[in-house]
Amino acid sequence: MKKLFRYIRPYMLFAIVSPLMMMGEVVADLCLPFLMSFIVDYGIEPGGLSAIHDSAFASGVMSLFWGTDYTQLQIILTFGAMMLLITLVGGFFGVFCAYTAARAAQSFGNDLRCDAYRRVMSLSIEQTDRFTTGSLVTRMTNDISMIVEFVESLLRMFVRAPMFFLGGTVMLLLLEVRFGTILLLSLPILAVSLILVLSRAIPMYTELQKRLDRVNSVVQENVSGARVVKAYVCEEHECERFAEANETLCSVNYKVLKLMAVVTPILHVIQNGAVIALIWVGAIQIDSVATTGMTTGTIMAGITYVTQVVHSIMMVSMMFQSASRAIASAKRINEVLDTEPVIVGGSLPTALGTAPIAVSMENVSFRYPTATGRPVLQNINLDIKKGETFAIIGATGCGKTSLVNLIPRFYDATEGVVEIDGTPITSLDLDSLRKRIGYVMQKSELFSDTVAGNIRWGDPDATMEDIRHAATVAQADGFISSFPDGYETPVAEKGASLSGGQKQRLSIVRALTRKPEILILDDSTSALDLATEAKLQKALREELKHTTVILIAQRIASVKNADRIAVLENGTVTDCAPHDVLMQTSETYREIYRSQMKQKEGGAV
Repeated sequence: MKKLFRYIRPYMLFAIVSPLMMMGEVVADLCLPFLMSFIVDYGIEPGGLSAIHDSAFASGVMSLFWGTDYTQLQIILTFGAMMLLITLVGGFFGVFCAYTAARAAQSFGNDLRCDAYRRVMSLSIEQTDRFTTGSLVTRMTNDISMIVEFVESLLRMFVRAPMFFLGGTVMLLLLEVRFGTILLLSLPILAVSLILVLSRAIPMYTELQKRLDRVNSVVQENVSGARVVKAYVCEEHECERFAEANETLCSVNYKVLKLMAVVTPILHVIQNGAVIALIWVGAIQIDSVATTGMTTGTIMAGITYVTQVVHSIMMVSMMFQSASRAIASAKRINEVLDTEPVIVGGSLPTALGTAPIAVSMENVSFRYPTATGRPVLQNINLDIKKGETFAIIGATGCGKTSLVNLIPRFYDATEGVVEIDGTPITSLDLDSLRKRIGYVMQKSELFSDTVAGNIRWGDPDATMEDIRHAATVAQADGFISSFPDGYETPVAEKGASLSGGQKQRLSIVRALTRKPEILILDDSTSALDLATEAKLQKALREELKHTTVILIAQRIASVKNADRIAVLENGTVTDCAPHDVLMQTSETYREIYRSQMKQKEGGAV
């Protein structure tokens, strides 16, 4: 937890002022029972007017305002006005304390959440997969909220509870030493009860957050995969899966709440027992007021102070409860903040080089971090020339996407070297490297923004002319212009308002707007009909004469016009040549060609 307190340093002024204001509020609250005892003893009790001279403070206050001649009503009004004034002052301190504590805690939470989010964004795909999406969402929301809530209560209750405890105890002893014995007997029972309960509750809060992770994961999976769930009529199954995760969460939460529910009744029993004992002690001695100094006002003030002391213990228990959850949440946030990105950029700039080879792979092998057995890619050797259209084809699962994922460093090769312009990509600045690359993925990812807003992800400074030109090349200007608001048409979350082909073409427009040196098209035309794809391929060849295009496709028709085609089989490049040459030399390529021609003749394509 202490690692996170560095985020409070910029707001240390608020963090210091808040406890000081709370001290003022507590002092005001402690003064009220003391003043109330004068109203009861000298303003209400018969004979109070003559007994007031026994108190130097009370008689001094009355002499200051009224001289030597005053009535019991004036005593009530005087000390009542003092109580009202002190209440107003205490209220001011309380409001100011709440404001400064909230400013410090919420600013602390804002900075912590931003840093945690930046760290999540800097992690590799491998690392975010390890945390899981549901867990990261819980950590960024619920866990940080728990920590913020604790910080705010710390700035207020951390001062309020000890001051009430110490101040209430001192004031109680000043009223009557015997009252201290009652308090002394009550506190060990309170302490033992709290220790027993909280020692069991702290581990449960960690388990509670894990169960919340599971619920969030199930919700996230079902919301993002709603079409699949409905297509396979699995709503009932997914509801049962959610019910199971939710029931587990409720079960753990119920155990925690049941355990913490014991605290409040114990505190109330001890508090009321102490009050009864105090009244009993006072009742025994009140008849001998001349010798003991016990009065009705003293008993009433004592009851208030005992209540304040026990309530301070209750506040401490609530603080421990909040601290228990905050500690569990802080560990989870620190796991994110302490995770160093495994993909780290180098220091070299990525200026356009003079080497004729745009992308080079030498003896490259790759295995996913948690995978075992045969590598996904093995002994890959490729040289992709600048301005070349280089295609990769192969069976599903042969490693095509894994191969191109190494170029923008979504993953790093486990063996071998990947170079751009003759420089190993591990030596290049990561942001600059990726800005040179336009990547259109298999699954089109769009965001809840306008059409133009999604396209400007490629280049935030792109003009409408740039956007329209890129859309024309990608065969997207026609359908975009047909929308009621054209390029300002809102796009639903994940592009739900668009067809598969429209989403793919918008993704291509986004990549073209960047004007990349290297354009990677990962099976990004699979949802297009052959006529539209042919127009797109022709436009790309005309527009991107100096751009290195790496094209992944399943269809021969999509790659046959490429300068060279690499045939990938079981993670290894078996052949690499133009279409005509591969038809003569590669049995695998010919087999793919023959199978697709048969499908076309049968009407499947």
